Amino acid sequence: MQEPDADFVDLARRYGRANAARIWRRSRHAVADLRASVEELGVSIQSLPSVYFSFAGRQVKRLRREANARRGAGLPGRWLDEEALIDVTGTHGAAGILTTGNAAVNPYDACLAFARGAERNGVRLFQRSHVHAVRASRDGVTLELERGTIAADYAIIATGYATPEFEPLAARFRMMNTYVIATPRLDSQVRRRVGLNNVMLWDTGRPYHYLRWTPDNRLLFGGLDRPRVAAPARPAALRRRAAMLMSDLASWYPALQGLSPEYAWEGLFATTPDGLPYIGRHRRYPRQLFALGYGGNGMTLGFFAAQALVRMTGPKPGPDDYLFGFGRRQR
Repeated sequence: MQEPDADFVDLARRYGRANAARIWRRSRHAVADLRASVEELGVSIQSLPSVYFSFAGRQVKRLRREANARRGAGLPGRWLDEEALIDVTGTHGAAGILTTGNAAVNPYDACLAFARGAERNGVRLFQRSHVHAVRASRDGVTLELERGTIAADYAIIATGYATPEFEPLAARFRMMNTYVIATPRLDSQVRRRVGLNNVMLWDTGRPYHYLRWTPDNRLLFGGLDRPRVAAPARPAALRRRAAMLMSDLASWYPALQGLSPEYAWEGLFATTPDGLPYIGRHRRYPRQLFALGYGGNGMTLGFFAAQALVRMTGPKPGPDDYLFGFGRRQR
């Protein structure tokens, strides 16, 4: 999805309308570039619009303000009133914003395709090669491993969040668990009764829910994010959250009453105060470049991070790359 976790209105309040528009355009371009790269690597990717919607009538004013702000910045989006929302999603919400230009891809297939493409271009890939230390100098870095060293111009740390080796950065991130269920395969009759078109659906709740169809006619439904759960409590938390998600889904779509999920799982991710990742240099770590804290949008902003970090190792960073840096300034 091209939409960041933070609403356009919220980003404009923090960074100004012009910078918020640039952030959103970078994200939109990243989706298009990711689609082109995945297709070039021979992986199937499906174009899908998203619908950002509200159930509560009292939130329609806020949603309308968001739609108007995006439109004023030249960003795409079509307003859906209650009737149009039902036509597109089958659920009785109050209003929504439909955004084209998003996509769905199997992330495992895409990951392996990128790995094969990298190897064809001379990259050597190694798994489970733990880096014990990174030693930086004016000219480069040396990575110390258990059975040798690697010398490079830069080290790129793309671990999703600040690991214990970078403890001074940890305070910038809040670790969260998210939960997802998948229904059994639904036959065509139930799918018609649900009424959800081929769109990616998410709501204005905080934390938000997210929903889409899978290629084999399941509904994939997630949300109920919460601060990181300690390991001993995780199994019970997953059971409770899965039951809550199924209850929420059935409230959206009464045709699913009495259904139980066939699969349930959790994910761990890092959020940042403004919902944007940190991409680039940090003054404490010379010759090291970071890509951390994607929130719920790692596919899109992870690809943008790859593009930005390539530019940062060259003579001319992109004009928008600093918007995602550690030193970005709020108003």
